[in-house]
Amino acid sequence: MDQRDPLDTIDDATAAAAFRRLVRHLRHRTDAQNVDLMGLAGFCRNCLSDWVSEAGDLPKEAGREAIYGMPYAEWKERHQQEATPEQLARMKESVARNA
Repeated sequence: MDQRDPLDTIDDATAAAAFRRLVRHLRHRTDAQNVDLMGLAGFCRNCLSDWVSEAGDLPKEAGREAIYGMPYAEWKERHQQEATPEQLARMKESVARNA
């Protein structure tokens, strides 16, 4: 019996297209703050950029720019809002579930 994860059956071109669609969606939805993504799903744009950097042996800033579509400092200045104590608490609880 084959116990392979169905995700592993998706060809790389299809997986890459879906990944690019996800990244473009996150670029469009600047209202979805990283702290909220972390609070709900335990990952955010920074996680994606770190994974890209690690997978492609890229400098961290290059990974950030690939995901954000602009330098990270510029994205933060234009779109990042101050996190509330409630958001930070949800994020902390969610990230603890990642282990």
